[in-house]
Amino acid sequence: MKKTTAIVALMAVFGLAICFIILGSISSELMVALGINEAQLGTLVMVAFLTMCIVQLFIGPMVDKYGYKPMAIFGYITTSLSMLLLATASSFTGALIACIIMGFGAMACNTVGNTLIPVVLFEGKDPARASNFGNGFFGLGYVTAPLLIVLIIETMGLSYKIALIVLAFIFLIFLIVSLVATFPKVQVGFTFAKASKVAIKPAVLIAALALFCYMALEISMGTWVKSLMQELYTASGTIDPAAKAGLVLSLFGVALMIGRFLVSGVKNLTAMGSKLVTYSSLLALAAILLMIIAKAPGLGILAVLLAGLAFAPIFPTLVGITFSKFDPSLYGSILGVMFSIGLLGGTIIPKFVGNLSVGSTVQQSLLIPAIMAAILLIVSLFVGRVGKTKES
Repeated sequence: MKKTTAIVALMAVFGLAICFIILGSISSELMVALGINEAQLGTLVMVAFLTMCIVQLFIGPMVDKYGYKPMAIFGYITTSLSMLLLATASSFTGALIACIIMGFGAMACNTVGNTLIPVVLFEGKDPARASNFGNGFFGLGYVTAPLLIVLIIETMGLSYKIALIVLAFIFLIFLIVSLVATFPKVQVGFTFAKASKVAIKPAVLIAALALFCYMALEISMGTWVKSLMQELYTASGTIDPAAKAGLVLSLFGVALMIGRFLVSGVKNLTAMGSKLVTYSSLLALAAILLMIIAKAPGLGILAVLLAGLAFAPIFPTLVGITFSKFDPSLYGSILGVMFSIGLLGGTIIPKFVGNLSVGSTVQQSLLIPAIMAAILLIVSLFVGRVGKTKES
């Protein structure tokens, strides 16, 4: 059972990554096709992640109450539908509707994947290590989507809409696997009243604040790295800057994936995880500052790779550390609170970057993510100091 369950969990975080990266992957093409600017693209990102923020509060406890399978099926159906709607959108409003639907599906995938992974991997004994390994497949999704789009648009000469249809088909394959898979039974004793108390636990609140900063960074990078690199390539006189910028976005995913797989090899990661989050936050700040001062594509690429490596262990380690302080029957509710607050950062900051980039450049607007990285560094110092004893 654990083997098939693990497959579904890994597919879920892979699918979540596609939802996170897709608007950034098609940003240039979508703005041209719909006749919108950076601020309006930022609005699409904001609406998608605001939807996720609200939905996550409900889906987390629903998984704890009703089980994984219904949420997995719902997640794969809605994400597939959202890709089809985005492919066929001929107006800003149509794309907006697709983004709202994607928000529902993405959070179902998120909750199924990130609550199952610490239970079924490494025998449930090292949640931070398991979360890093599992979320390596999130990084794989970050690699796959931009690469697929570059392949279809630049190599095959087809529309970005074809790429979205292919992604919709991939989600349907995931759906089929989830229909035949078996899942752990819901643990007895869950109540919504019990879950609501999780939100006021200091360990959850500190982790949620850290995720607010982190997700502001990750989603900003996923949305704007392609535009940043396109600016640098254009300034250097490079031919076909959009294609090369798309490849750099894939490199960000590669670094994210490799970093998480490497960190997952560290045994007893949960015990030392808070220090890792602090060091990674410092490196993330340095990488974003490099992006701001870069004058040539080479330095920009180096900064993007460093950012991917720095970002890699932060989210899964925070989740693993926090899960280790509570009973597994509350994992869905804990993730619901943490991720929902975290997504507020991913909702507000990328939109802010987009607004500042109108009449200016994305590169200059990255000062905002740099500030968020500095705040994350400060918050990380408190992650290991609260909730040291396990609660139920």
